[in-house]
Amino acid sequence: MRFHKYHGLGNDYLVIPPSALSASLTPDQVRAVCHRHYGLGSDGILLGPTASDGHDFSVRIFNPDGSEAEKSGNGLRIFARHLWEQGLVGTEPFTINTTGSSARATVHAGGSPISLDMGRVSFQAADIPVKDETGEVLNRVRNLGGRSLTWCAATIGNPHCVVLCDEISRDLALQLGPALETDAAFPNRTNVQLLKIIDRRNIALEVWERGVGYTLACGSAASVGAATARRLDLCDPRIRVHMPGGRLDITINKDYSVQLTGPVTKIAEGHICPELFEYFLHHHGK
Repeated sequence: MRFHKYHGLGNDYLVIPPSALSASLTPDQVRAVCHRHYGLGSDGILLGPTASDGHDFSVRIFNPDGSEAEKSGNGLRIFARHLWEQGLVGTEPFTINTTGSSARATVHAGGSPISLDMGRVSFQAADIPVKDETGEVLNRVRNLGGRSLTWCAATIGNPHCVVLCDEISRDLALQLGPALETDAAFPNRTNVQLLKIIDRRNIALEVWERGVGYTLACGSAASVGAATARRLDLCDPRIRVHMPGGRLDITINKDYSVQLTGPVTKIAEGHICPELFEYFLHHHGK
């Protein structure tokens, strides 16, 4: 099974072409490949390109826990870079379809950075969805583990819970992330980001990604975090998002559609040996 590995600000993905598979990927196989010790290690798998009605390309996005994600900003930038490396695109814009929505990508000269039109952020409870809420889910307050949280919810094709914080840290993300991801308010689970406002043009995030865990960067989280800051009038339309893995530049339009620009780095390519699956499935398969 051939693979190509890239990272976007430390958020790493494996691109696997469907032609490399003799059958569909199973959740156990995804878990095996993504495992940091028993596999290649990654924050997910991008399976593509595949045929797409009405779009230039399609890709399926798998989380390390074997579940399928609707969207990933870093994953889509990585996939765009892969298409460019394969000679399938140039520097003209093209569209990529996922199970959650679509994005318009532009690969800049040299293969990096890459810009994405991520789509429009919605804060409506029915779109996200959020149980027992109506209208826009903004500035809600709740207690969790003895801590009072002010939070918002939104979707950009996948669900997000944004917690407003004076200070953020990895430890706090590890504490709040798992509890909020699986909270009953989010029937499809949710991504979680801790948002700190630095100034009108800069925000900082710590991210707990649904189906992944703590991650150094997340493009869809950065998009939603920036849009939330803008919706609350805490930031200007052009925002730089600072995450442990690096920075993304984001523009928020009046309709809360988002443009995102950031780098992608190629790590490696090669073949996955069948022995990887045999060992993992014998010892860790479900």
